[in-house]
This record gives sequence, structure tokens and C-alpha cells, in this order.
Amino acid sequence: MKVTTIITTTMRIFILTLSLFLSIQSFSQIDKSYYQDLEYRMIGPFRGGRTVGAVGIPSQPNVFFIGVNNGGVWKTDDYGRTWNPIFDDVSTGSVGDLAVSPSHPNVIYVGTGEGLHRPDLAVGDGMFKSVDDGKNWQHIGLNDIQQISRVIVHPTNPDIVYVAGLGHPYGANEMRGIFKSNDGGKTWKKTLYINHNTGAIQVEMDPNNPDILFADMWEHQEGPWENAKFSGPNSGLYKSTDGGETWRNIVKGLPGANQGLGRIGVAIALSNSKRMYATVDARENGGVYKSDDAGESWKLITTENRLWGRGSDFAEIKVHPKNENIVFVGNIASYKSEDGGKTWTSIKGAPGGDDYHRIWINPMHPEIMLFAADQGGVVTVNGGKTWSSWYNQPTAQLYHVSTDNQFPYWVYGGQQESGAIGVASRSNGGQISFREFMGVGADEYAYVAPDPLDSNIIYGGRVIRFNKKTGQSQYVGPEVLRSGKFRYIRTMPLLFHSADNSMLLFGTNVVWKTHDGGQSWEQISEDLTRKQPEVSSSVGDYKTVAMKTMPQRAIVYAIGPSPLDKNIIWAGTDDGLVNVTLDGGKTWKDVTPSTITSWDKISQIDASHFNKGTAYVAVNAIRKDDMQPHIYKTHDFGKTWQEVVSGMNPSGPVNTVREDPLQKGLLFAGTEREVYFSSNDGESWQSLRMNMPASSIRDLVIHDSDLVIGTHGRSIWILDDFSPLRELASLTTKRVHLFEPSDAYRVRFNMFSDTPLPPEEPTGQNPPDGAIIDYYLGTNANKVELKIFDQKGTMVNSFSSDDLEEVLDSTKMQHPTYWKRPFQGLSGESGHQRFVWNLRYKEPRGANRGYAIAAVQYNTESGPVGPFVAPGEYKIQLKVNGNITERSLTVKLDPRSEVNNEAITLQTDLSMQCYTNYETLQLIRESIDKMLTAKSNEQEALLEFRGKGAPNNGDVLYESIYESDLEKETIVGLQSKLLYLLNVLQNTDAKPTKKTQEASGILNKRVTEMASVWKSIDN
Repeated sequence: MKVTTIITTTMRIFILTLSLFLSIQSFSQIDKSYYQDLEYRMIGPFRGGRTVGAVGIPSQPNVFFIGVNNGGVWKTDDYGRTWNPIFDDVSTGSVGDLAVSPSHPNVIYVGTGEGLHRPDLAVGDGMFKSVDDGKNWQHIGLNDIQQISRVIVHPTNPDIVYVAGLGHPYGANEMRGIFKSNDGGKTWKKTLYINHNTGAIQVEMDPNNPDILFADMWEHQEGPWENAKFSGPNSGLYKSTDGGETWRNIVKGLPGANQGLGRIGVAIALSNSKRMYATVDARENGGVYKSDDAGESWKLITTENRLWGRGSDFAEIKVHPKNENIVFVGNIASYKSEDGGKTWTSIKGAPGGDDYHRIWINPMHPEIMLFAADQGGVVTVNGGKTWSSWYNQPTAQLYHVSTDNQFPYWVYGGQQESGAIGVASRSNGGQISFREFMGVGADEYAYVAPDPLDSNIIYGGRVIRFNKKTGQSQYVGPEVLRSGKFRYIRTMPLLFHSADNSMLLFGTNVVWKTHDGGQSWEQISEDLTRKQPEVSSSVGDYKTVAMKTMPQRAIVYAIGPSPLDKNIIWAGTDDGLVNVTLDGGKTWKDVTPSTITSWDKISQIDASHFNKGTAYVAVNAIRKDDMQPHIYKTHDFGKTWQEVVSGMNPSGPVNTVREDPLQKGLLFAGTEREVYFSSNDGESWQSLRMNMPASSIRDLVIHDSDLVIGTHGRSIWILDDFSPLRELASLTTKRVHLFEPSDAYRVRFNMFSDTPLPPEEPTGQNPPDGAIIDYYLGTNANKVELKIFDQKGTMVNSFSSDDLEEVLDSTKMQHPTYWKRPFQGLSGESGHQRFVWNLRYKEPRGANRGYAIAAVQYNTESGPVGPFVAPGEYKIQLKVNGNITERSLTVKLDPRSEVNNEAITLQTDLSMQCYTNYETLQLIRESIDKMLTAKSNEQEALLEFRGKGAPNNGDVLYESIYESDLEKETIVGLQSKLLYLLNVLQNTDAKPTKKTQEASGILNKRVTEMASVWKSIDN
């Protein structure tokens, strides 16, 4: 029997290993080199998001670190004036706490997972450590805690570190409690553990005796449905006097299980370790407590609810380092007491940003403090009189994103704690600043739906109609929502039907539609949620008999209208049902995949652009303690389903899935970690994280060829022109491939006509101005050349991989601002390469080629540049090692321009006249230079010129060779006038004025006459 068991076990391991190997081999990952030059850009908003980690360095009062719940770790070295991310290469962006070693400030520990229990959260990957001030990070274990709430480091030994592990937020697990490491995180010992439901929410060290520690153990769990939460009897305060090796429960004076004890927050006075304070959340006798015997016994000093209410969200309390009677509390506002907790005043709150989670006070300079709140981290250097801004932290938490139809398009979404917002995807000022950001009337959890027919009208929330022109909001939701017959939660779908621009759809527990902007609504479904959903096993010990018959709680969480038929609408609920209607809502059919069970949240449904029966469903089961990705697809209206997640990280719930509207089979998905794409209809996936930091990807939408990303912790990102992904199949057998370029728009920016922002002011990136040209090289090329031709076959510009050296030589020293980011010229390196042509003719003859090439990428006007090409069709020719590939490119006018074709033709003709006249004069200059160089001296050359009829007025290079009746004209002066006039013509899309046309005629006449004189002299 034993032998049989061993053999059976061996066979099972073999079969499991073989099946894993076969599953890996069943799909091939596309080589990343095929799309390696794709890059995201961040557009904002620069408005801080929920932040719970905060720490400074006492000896470096200008330096602070914050841990953002889904935005990584940020550092400032200028008292919060600017913040920079230092955690972006790590596998998770969810941070619960961080600690800097007091004795070795270059040693930083980060505990991941938000460290909070709330209806919307993200988990982490355990502990990380840096020994070089955050430049590099190492994972050091405890990955299954999921939520790390506090990290503290020994004051003199950077290798001794303590971790408060809250554990899985949605289920029981063993890796929770207090953990200690004596070797810098190489090994860990769990020193305080109660049971699989009770985690540690805080651990604090006596600032005068590192052997004395306090820990708060909290029995609490979030549930599968919205706002579900469960508590148990094992919460309590513990004390250790031997460096955390052993612990004992402190109960004297504190509420217990019978009083409904919940979370406790503790603080120890630096000036007197016997003085301690605590916020205590309890059903009975909750409030602020004080101890004068080092935590052995406690006394209730106030029951004022604003200080300790919502105890599951807040428990932050701190003591002034030099005065034991001055106490600070963080809650929905922040408060201060100067009399030992008897009386309190608010020191920072709304409209200063609600919900304060962490307070750090510099022990050497108590007037310097760092507060971490739901709107980022803020610093005061004067005891709270003034604060740094949170409008310099792009850590916004978006729930969903959408785009409108204007140019440039705007991106909208609901931001946690801050309301619904809109941000422009491009700015006229060359960078996206606070000028391109606005609130749009709806609440923080809102879907936002811009009207497809009028981009000034925005719908959001439950439902608010916002007018961007007037800034006014109107409630236009179904009035019956107030009757109590319909359910709603924080986030409900609101979107226009993709096949009917007039139909706005809205989900509660039923589906609604309106065709008149909310003036009237029609209910088009019955309650689509489960009548009696099964209670998930993840509820565990908290499951009760009453839950079996509890009332319905779910809503329609996702709506997926078909772009092919206005009568086809898919609906998914947050308790795990998928329904579809084929007749505009008259009848609905339950088509839920059999493997989806109660409280699997249908987070998004995307109906196909190619097949009416095809739909893709993203399922997020994180609230059932399931961290796996789930995506389902159907091609037959839900009769059969296939789960398609091969290639995804096994610990990354899926929030969104989208189908590319132009390339069948190209899909995108957003998980709690990163963006993925599939080029084979979901059969295999691979990461498209690229340069994006890890964060919860809550939504993504496709706008033309741009991928717009809404993160829940790092604001909004855009992958400009992902169209090369549409041609991946074409690369498998080609050594050289020129991708089909997307349409290019002529745009300008007024960066130099306005007062520029200070360089330290945070701004988002504009997209490239010009035509994005992508190509692929199977191997390194000796030389790559790119030429652009107009419809007549005339070359308008050309570039070469050899240009790079000229750019480096010409610009690096003189213009160091160019090098804030690497120059990406025409590359001959293997793989996917991206080049941006600025839609201009080649720089005029004699202009500095290096400056001109740099201007292509950096949008500078350094030296003469060529005029814009006219709107129309152009040919792109790529030459690699002598072999030529060609594509066509469409250049379009800025859609905002109101100029007609006749005016554009006139503008182009006059611009080209200036451009060619400048080059004519440049040829003359070069000929003169050549002649002067050939003579033994300049005087001899002048005599020769005068003998040929040139005016006797000095050096012909800088004086004139032609003298009009009105004024003396020089070559250089005339060239300068031409460049000035060219600039006047090119500054805007408009018909040149009559005076401009007259000036162009005068200059053209002078150039013609001067060229005639030169011809006679030269002959």
C-alpha cells in the first residue's frame, strides 16, 4: 500500500508537471522586440490619491517618503514641493507602510498591500527592501500576508525589523500576525499569532527602549458583497518587553469582546514613555484613552466620535515629541489637543482633504510634520499653519475611464475621494498642466459618459448632467431611484450605446435607458441579479444561517452594448450573472458560464465589433479571496463559453477587457497589476506593461489607435498609436517591415507665447507632434534611410541613421535641455523602432542639421526649419541596407481649424515661395564663400566682383550685391526677412492677410532681382 501510494503520488507529480509544460508550450509568446518602442505617457491628473504610508528622516528634515495604496513609493527632498517615484520597477504598486532605518537612512523597508480593510482595495506581494535609498529593491518574503499595515525598524540595528501583517482581507490565512527579522529580512519569525482570522494592524516601539513593543491585533474580514464586513472576539492590545519575542494581552481599562472591541491605535510619548494614548473602536465605551503606566492600564478621556469614529478606517494617533500633553489624531479630519486629550480642535480637514491615515512628526524638529491622507502626502514646516500641495502627486485612483469625440480628445473618470474629472489628452502649451484639468460634476465613484454628439455635455454618477461651458450640473437620473425599490452601490455602469449615439444606458439592479438626456427613462429589464445567491466559502467562520435568506444586495455592474446592433445589450452583475437581450430589452436570457458562481463580480463586458454573437467578459473574484485572473469569451451569444487567461500572472484579478475595433482577435486586458494584450483572440496573453509602473488597471478604452488606461493609484496613462500591434502577424517571416502609419495631424503649440510654468511644476506629457513612423528590423542594419515624397514624387524630407551622430555633436553641449530624455533618432538597431516626423520640409539649405533633426523630436524652433507640408497624401520610403519598403501616409489639418482649402493652398504656396527663395539666396552665399576662399585675399575677390558690376559698398558677403532704389538690401538681411515672413505664415492655419501677401510679393521680387544680378556677376 505504501509503495502504491508513492507511485501514485509520483505519477501525479509527473502528470502535473507535464500538463504545466504542455500548457506553456501550447502557445508561443510574441517576441517583445516586435513592439519594444511602444511607450506609455502619463497625462495626470496631478492630484494625490489615497496614501497610508508616511515617514521622514529626522536628521534630513527636507526628506520624506510616502507609500501610496496603489501608487508605489514616492520621495521628496524639498519638503514636499516635488515628489518622485522610487518603486516603479517592483511587481506591485499597492503599499501599506514603509520604514527608514534611523541609524542607516539608506535602508528602507516597504510592506505591500494597502494595510486597510475597505470595500475597495488591492493586495500586495509581501516585503521589499532597499539598501541604496530606493534605487534598487529586493523582495524579502512574507508574500502571502497580502495586507501589511505597519513596518518598524530598530533604532540602532537596521537588520532588526518588525511587521504587522493583517492577512488576507477576504478570507482566512495563516500568514498574519506580528513578524520579526533579525537579519534584514532574510528570515522571518512569527512571534504573535492568534488565529487565521485575526491579523495585526499596528506594531509600535517604545522610542526610549526598543525592547518594549505594542501590537494591535484585529479580527476583521471584508465580505463578497458591497460593504460586507465581519468581526470577531479576538481583537486586543498586546505588549512585549523582550524585543517582540513574547507577548501578553493588555486588558485593564479597555473594552473587551463583550463591548464589541475593534481596531486600536496606540502612540507613545518620546518625552515620557509611560505616557501613552490610544484610539479605541468599540460598540460600547469607544473613544480616546490614556495610560500613565506604560500601557499597563488605561483610562477613557473622551468619547467624542469625530476622533475615533469609523474605527475600521482610521486609528492614527501621535504625541508631540517634546510635550506629552500635545496629541494629534487623524480621522476624516485631523485634530490636535494641547491638554492631554481633554479638548480638541481641528487643524486640517475639508476642504483641505478628508480622511487622514498617517502622521509623522520629526522628533528633532516637531514643527515639521508629514500627513498622509486620501489626497496624498502633505508637509508642514511651521506646525500646521501652512502645508505643501497635494496637486503635485499623480496618484489619482480612477474607477473607470472614457473619452469624448473632440480633438484633442479628453479623458474622463471618477477619482476616489475627489469627484469625477476630465483631463485633456494634449495641451496647446506643449505639456499637460492644471490648465487642462477640470471637475465634471459627478461623484468620486462615477462612470463618466461624454455625449457622443456634444462634447460639452457630460453625464456621470447616478445621473448628473454637467455642462462644460457653464460649469452647471443637473440631476437627471431616474426619479424612481429615490423610491427605495431599486438598489445602487458606489459604482454603477453609465454609458452610451455604441450603435446608437442617442441611447444612454444606466445600471442599478435593473437596466435603464434614455434617449433625451435623462428627461425621461425607460426600464428595459427586470431585476437581473440572483434571487438567493449562495454564500461564498471565503466567508468561513463568519457564515451564519441568516445569510442563506438575506435580501438581494447585488446590482448590474457591467453593461456591454453591441457596436453592431442597437438591440443587443449584455449585462453582468456583481453577484455573478451574465444576461443578454437581442430585442432591445424586451426579453433577457441568462447565459452565465457554468464555472461562474455567486459573487464572482462581472467587472466588464465588451461586445465584439466583428461578430454579433461574440462578447468578452472580465470577472474579478477578489472579494471571494480568489486572486486568479478570469476572462471568458463566447462566439454564440453565450451558449458556450471559454475561459481564456493563458500567459497571465496567476495572482492578478482582471478588471477590464477590450477588443480592438479594427483588428479582429486583438484584445487588451487590465489586471490588478498591469496591462496585457492578446493577438489571437485571448488564446494567449502577454504583458504590455512596458514603462508603466505596477498598479491596479481599473479600466481601459481604445480611442482610434490610442490605448487609454485608468489606474487606481497612478492616474491616467496613454499608449500612443499602438497600431503596430495590429500587424504582428506580418512580422513572423520578414526581416524588415514598415508598419502602416496612422493619420497624422498638423498641430502647433503656444509654449513660447505664454508665461512658461516653472520647471519643477508637475505636468503630463503631450503626444508626439507629427507623424509616428514605426518599422521593424530583424537584425541590426548598417544604415537606415527614411524619405518622404509628395504626390508629385518630390522629396520633402529625408533622414538617416547617420543623423544621430550629427545631432549629438551639434546639440548636446549647447542645448542640454534636449537631453532630459534620450534622443530617439532613426535607429538601425534590431527590433521595433519608432520615429516621429514633424510634418515639415527639410530644413533650409545651410541650416544646422543637428539642430533641425533635434527639433523633429523636441518640438524646438532652434534655427531655420522647413514649413509644414500641406494636408494630403504622402509616400514614406524606408531604405535598409539598400532594400526599399514603401507606405502611404495621410496628413490632415488640425480638426479645430476653420480655414478652407483655398486659404490653405495660398498659405502653402507663399510659405514654399519664402522657403525656396531662402535657399536661392543661400546658394548665392555659398558661391561667394567659395570664390572668396579661392582667392589669395579678400581684397582681390572684391575687386573682381566690382569689375563684374557689383556695387562698390564693401564686403559682398555681408553687404549687398544688389542695391534697390528704396533701400540697400543684403543677402543675410533678406534671408532674415524671409525667415520672419515664413514664421508669420506658418504660425497658424489661416488665410494670409493682404499685408502678408504684399510683403511676400515684395520679398519675392527682391530675391528675383538679386538672383539676376548675381547671375550676371557669376557669368
